[in-house]
Amino acid sequence: MKRVVVGLSGGVDSSVAAYLLQEQGYEVIGLFMKNWHDDSVTISNECPWLEDSNDALLVAEKLGIPFQTVDLSEEYKERIVDYMFHEYEQGRTPNPDVLCNREIKFDVFMKIALSLGADYVATGHYCRKGTIVEGGEEVYQLLAGKDGNKDQSYFLCQLSQEQLSKALFPIGELTKPEVREIAAKLDLITAEKKDSQGLCFIGKVRLPEFLQQKLQPKEGIVVDIPEDAAIFSAAKPDFSNLEEELAYESRNRDYSNEVGKTLGKHQGAHYFTKGQRKGLNIGGTKDGLYVIETDVNSNIIYTGQGPNHPGLFKKALFIKEDEVHWIREDMRLQPNESMDVMARIRYRQPLQKATLHQFDSGMYIVFEESQSAITEGQFVAWHHNDEVLGSGVIS
Repeated sequence: MKRVVVGLSGGVDSSVAAYLLQEQGYEVIGLFMKNWHDDSVTISNECPWLEDSNDALLVAEKLGIPFQTVDLSEEYKERIVDYMFHEYEQGRTPNPDVLCNREIKFDVFMKIALSLGADYVATGHYCRKGTIVEGGEEVYQLLAGKDGNKDQSYFLCQLSQEQLSKALFPIGELTKPEVREIAAKLDLITAEKKDSQGLCFIGKVRLPEFLQQKLQPKEGIVVDIPEDAAIFSAAKPDFSNLEEELAYESRNRDYSNEVGKTLGKHQGAHYFTKGQRKGLNIGGTKDGLYVIETDVNSNIIYTGQGPNHPGLFKKALFIKEDEVHWIREDMRLQPNESMDVMARIRYRQPLQKATLHQFDSGMYIVFEESQSAITEGQFVAWHHNDEVLGSGVIS
């Protein structure tokens, strides 16, 4: 019997994952990850991890599997939280869930599982794993979950071949309603439990409050850029090669020398992100305000009115060479090669037609249609059909 350690989170998905593995004849061990106990930065009196670990324990008892809690809060703080604050200070917007999978669940946690003699680690993600043979070698594929509404392959877009080789995703072939139905039949305590919101494994923490407890407020101005500003109709320069042209297409616009209108004050450019609508607390404009750019050095937020403001849209983005990640190493592009793909720049965004262009300095992704709020620090993932081939940090 192969041994599998399941990351039991106290939610319905991982509960059913554990049950399905039992049914398939695996020896199953449940492990709950405690990733946070700095009570100074939660914003409710509830103690979500205690409640979750208790639910995970009850599920393990019901299924008759061994259970224990592992404290990963030190690693989580170092690899996820500190990284997040650093990124926000630089004016970038990180994705803690993608990082949590790469750095915690499929690294620190996986090493603990393997030290317990596990052959595999399983999670309750809505995605699937495929295995093919390329050039005599087994190659692992990360495939979208069958439930289009819940597909979570985006959150695993930074996994490596080695991590995938040891991963199992038991509920990837099921839809959420089917998972809930199985949990209800088994009378599991998690059957009706709501999906967790908030940061990966920290629980009920809203990001702005979380950031404000660590990053100091700093008053600055909000400048509104009209949609007919000259910067949006400037003639394109002549380019001597494709790389120059793509660098131009993916650049951030420099609004500092544009004449905009000061609308009010904010408490720190590092609290805001491109495309953001809420939290500016400025009224009296004809259309809703959207953040089109943040300048953390000058501490200025630039806004535009309405969701179709030209300042929100770009056709291209850049990934630095050391942040280009291929799950399918065998398909990695060499300099001056290109590839047509489908790509997304955020979770749940419908896949978009795009072309990858690899250069020595890194990779450009050019979309067929301009994309709204391409945000530095977020992950872009590229696909072929329902397979995630790779991803990178937007630069």
